[in-house]
Order: sequence, then C-alpha cells, then structure tokens
Amino acid sequence: MRQDARDGGGGRPETLSGPASAGVPGRRLLGSETVLVLALSLGASAVSAVISFVGSITRPGGLADQAATLNASHAPGRPWLDLAWQVFGIATALVPVLLVGHLLQREGAGGLRAVGFDRLRPASDLGRGAAVAAVVGGAGLAFYLASRAAGVNLTVVPEALPHVWWKVPVLIASAVQNAVLEEVVVVGYLLRRLGQLGWTPAAALAASAVLRGSYHLYQGIGGMVGNMAMGVLFVLLYRRWGRVGPLVAAHALIDTVAFVGYALLVGKVGWLPHP
Repeated sequence: MRQDARDGGGGRPETLSGPASAGVPGRRLLGSETVLVLALSLGASAVSAVISFVGSITRPGGLADQAATLNASHAPGRPWLDLAWQVFGIATALVPVLLVGHLLQREGAGGLRAVGFDRLRPASDLGRGAAVAAVVGGAGLAFYLASRAAGVNLTVVPEALPHVWWKVPVLIASAVQNAVLEEVVVVGYLLRRLGQLGWTPAAALAASAVLRGSYHLYQGIGGMVGNMAMGVLFVLLYRRWGRVGPLVAAHALIDTVAFVGYALLVGKVGWLPHP
C-alpha cells in the first residue's frame, strides 16, 4: 500500500501534508538525500559493524572471548589530549543531526521540531523516556548476558577510559550523543523520508529496525537482534507520540547507566562480564 505525504507531528509522524509539501524535493532527490545522510552517519556505521563482525567470527576463539569496547582512550597517558579527542569525536558525531535539521528547515517543516526534537515538552519527554528506559534497560541487560552465555555475543566493554576527572562527564556526553544521533536519524528522519518515498508503514518500520540492528552487529548476533527489537518498539512509540524526544531521553538514560554503571561496578560484582 502506498503512503501519501503527511505532516511529521501527528499520529503518523513520518510523512508530510499541506503547504509544507510544496517545499519537498522530488522523489529522486529525496532518495539521494536519504542515502547521503545515512552514508555520512549510521549507514556507514552499519558497514563498519559488518566488517568488524566478519573479523570477529573469523578470528580464533569464541565470540565471548573477544571484547567490543565502546568508549576507549584515544591518547593513553596524555589526559588533556585524550579529552580533546573525546570532545572532538562527540561533537563531530552530531553533525548529521544538524544536517537533518537543516534539510527539514529548508523543506519548510520547521527543522528538528518536525520530528519532535525540541524543548516544548521536557517533563513529558523525560517522564516517558524514564519509563521506557526502565523496561528496555533491564530486558536488554538480561538479553546481553544470555547472548554472551550462549556464545553469540562479544564481551561488551562500555568504557575503558583512564581514571581522570573528566571520565564521567565524557561518558554521559557520549550517551547523549548516541541517543540524539540514533533517534533523530534512524527514527524521526528516516521514517519521514521513507513515508515521502511511498514506503508502507510496515516496510519503513522494518528498515529502521534492521538499520539499528546492523550498526550494532560489531557486538555480535545478540547485539544485533536485541537492538532490532528495541528499534521496533521505538518506531511504534514514535508513531504513537509523534516525538523523538522521549526516545532520546530513554536511550540517553539507558546508555548513561550502562557506561557509568560499568565504570563503577566492573571487577566488584561477579555477574558483570569483563575481559
């Protein structure tokens, strides 16, 4: 079934309607734009994850005996240089979000407000996000432990930063950056563009979920499957709420607890795997 263009702020937020549609480029340009945005962001990450996974499964030993480090030091023994690299990496990773905002603004859709990434409902976004994080975070941890025990996942090391004063702030900033980039691009922007390109809601949901799973494949099969399931849930919630704000809040809380929690608990509790 073909989907008409509608506004991004309603119950089916991935499409356009009304006067704003006059500023929307043709399908060919929209398709090219979507490919380029993904190639500059999470589409490239997906390709990198696939290559990394091929390397992992062709390396001697099981997946659980290998590690995937998420926040690593870029200049060991040189804390100020390391901090500069951390800030640089976080800032540049957000450029695709600014690009999406620019494209939506040029389209006449109101920039990132079109996908519900604004400051209009901070309390509601945070409250909904916290509730989602509580459910997804607990289930995700259990699924990771089971996947690793089954030998289909690498040992995920959420952080391997030096013990310096900026460690926790950088981990929190990294969590927020991950959340903003993924939810704005993979949910808000991608669903909107796929809707404009005539994809059915089911096909767009599948594309978003598969993309989310694919760029987590470097963690193993468990990481891919778990994030695909999260992707399905997040698309359904986005369509219900019409905003990525709660999803950004949920994702940021999940990653913050994972990153900072690992830093505080690693080596102190027996159930937390580490290299």
